[in-house]
Amino acid sequence: MQVSIKKWLYLLVLSLIWGSSYILIKKGLLGLTPLQLGSTRILMTTFILSILGWKQLKNIPKESWKWIIFTGYFGTFFPSYLFAFAETVIDSSVAAVLNGMTPLFTLILGVLFFKSTFKWLKILGVLIGFGGTLILVGNEFTIRSGTNSWYAFLVVAAALCYSINVNVIKYKLQGVPALSIALGNFIAITIPALVILLSVDFPWNEALYSNEVSSSLGYIFILSLFGTALAKVMFNELVSISSPVFSISITYILPIVAISWGILDGEKFVFLQWFGCALILFGVYLITDKKRPKRGA
Repeated sequence: MQVSIKKWLYLLVLSLIWGSSYILIKKGLLGLTPLQLGSTRILMTTFILSILGWKQLKNIPKESWKWIIFTGYFGTFFPSYLFAFAETVIDSSVAAVLNGMTPLFTLILGVLFFKSTFKWLKILGVLIGFGGTLILVGNEFTIRSGTNSWYAFLVVAAALCYSINVNVIKYKLQGVPALSIALGNFIAITIPALVILLSVDFPWNEALYSNEVSSSLGYIFILSLFGTALAKVMFNELVSISSPVFSISITYILPIVAISWGILDGEKFVFLQWFGCALILFGVYLITDKKRPKRGA
């Protein structure tokens, strides 16, 4: 398969998978606390990836382990809890669109710290997408008063973590297999996730007879299998065959899926939010690499 086709296929599949993750987090929070959800998600994913590719750990060079650990925390550990806490207040669809700030951070960090190429069209696209995100953030402050409105910034913090992660994978872990990176990430964060889970009094007994808790665990298993294990491997591969900004532009496309799930679940999405979403999608169009055909071809 041609690389150009492969990267677009990955982008679309990941948009579908990760766009569905936000509603799964929302459903998981019906029977679990944010700390329980985040830890359970990490531990389930570690188990799944270990079955799929334990032998892949040998493909990680010793000098790369420091970056594997680093990306494990910024690409998975912190965002898992940040999104869980955020969705106790804000709608799943809004959380998905707010995550559209990731390409802005990715581009800025790439230029500042990783000597990424500077293109004005991409800058314009990121700024337009950022403008759409600001509209959504402003709308959250309008409809939510007091401290609740600040939960939107937990998603912004997660977006910053994702942007750090994708730049490090691209520029520090080039050549390391995607599955090796994913499994190494989760091995690195398993112990702190387990410590958190044991410290928050997980409802083990309720998981057996409470429909709410058992249903939440079912949603988190689906999230762990597809939204984390499978998606992480695919995303790492996408980063290796494309640019960081293109890879992370998935955060501009997945809101369409997330909004659709949110509306089906009874969430309201007003005109102002649709406008902000449209700006974000236009932004991803501008930042996408467009190869002009060669003359005479």
